Order: sequence, then structure tokens, then C-alpha cells
Amino acid sequence: MKASNPNKGIVGPPSKKDLILELAAALGKPRFAPPEVEQIRRQIVARLGERGKTSPDYIVTVLEEAGLGVVWTTRSDTAGRYEEEFVGLLHFSTLDEAEMCLIRLDELLQKFIAEGEKAAAERVREVGRLGRRRAEMIARNRKVEEKKRLEKDEIARWFGLWLEAPRSFFDWLEVRKQAPEYLEKFTAEDSDDL
Repeated sequence: MKASNPNKGIVGPPSKKDLILELAAALGKPRFAPPEVEQIRRQIVARLGERGKTSPDYIVTVLEEAGLGVVWTTRSDTAGRYEEEFVGLLHFSTLDEAEMCLIRLDELLQKFIAEGEKAAAERVREVGRLGRRRAEMIARNRKVEEKKRLEKDEIARWFGLWLEAPRSFFDWLEVRKQAPEYLEKFTAEDSDDL
């Protein structure tokens, strides 16, 4: 007689990503700010125990990848006035896209500073800090291929330098892109494809 599988039909626990989306749906919010992200983080730990420890940055990434609105700011209060300026801003899969992202962030920062919009300028800086954290997170992820990790490490460095010295960053970047080490790391394979 054939033994029956006692686990047949039993579905395992949901992945963290699935659980984040389930909890977000249950909250029913149009946008997720730090309090909602923290609420989701705590509920994941409550449901999954030690295995549920999750960074707020990962939760924000999952929510944004799912197309949900995220206002990831704790200090700026722009009352959503500039929300359209920030939608999709942190999309950077390549070095070129990261450079364009930083150009756009810099344009916004200079605009808000010139207009005296301190909260909006701080929001731009917070978006820059989030971009750096995302790039660092991918750069440290051993599941990601080495070439992509090197690119994300470079991008994290760019974001960090822009945050420290936005006025001189782009001059530095032009010099950096001509450095032999940079050219060897990031253009050697590209030239093989020509």
C-alpha cells in the first residue's frame, strides 16, 4: 500500500514579499509613509518570528515595485504638493540611468532651494538617501551577479558623494568616468559587444 504524503495540499508560509503586499492591501492606504511601513514590518515579525526580520528599505522597495505609492519621508512635510516630481524618480538599473536620476534630483534640489521650499529640498535629499540605501542593499546581496553588484556599489558611491557635495558632484563624475579603474570595470565588456 502506498503511503500518503501528510504534507500534500498544505501550502507553506507566504514569502516576505507576498506577506508585505498582503499586509499593505489590508491597510488600504493610497500611500505608505514611515508609520505604515513600520506597521507592516512589525506585523511580518509577529507572523514569521525571527525569519520575519525585514528592513524598512526592503518593504519600501517591494511596495514601489508593486506600483503602490510610497512617501518615504520622516522630516519633510510637503503635503503631497510635489508628489508628481518624485514618481518613478529612483528607477536606475544601469550607470547611465543612475546618472540621469542624479541629474533630475539635482535639478529638483536647485529648484526647491531657489524657491525657498526647504521641506521639498529636504525631501529630495531623502530620496537621494533612499537611492543610496537601495544601491548598497543590492551591492551587498550575494545572490546578485558580481557585475551588477559592482555597478550598484559604484552607484551607491555616486549618491553618497552627491549628498555630501551636490555642487561639485558632476565635475567629479566626469573625471571619475575617465579614470582607468572605472573604464576597466565598466566599459571593457561593453566595447566587446561592438
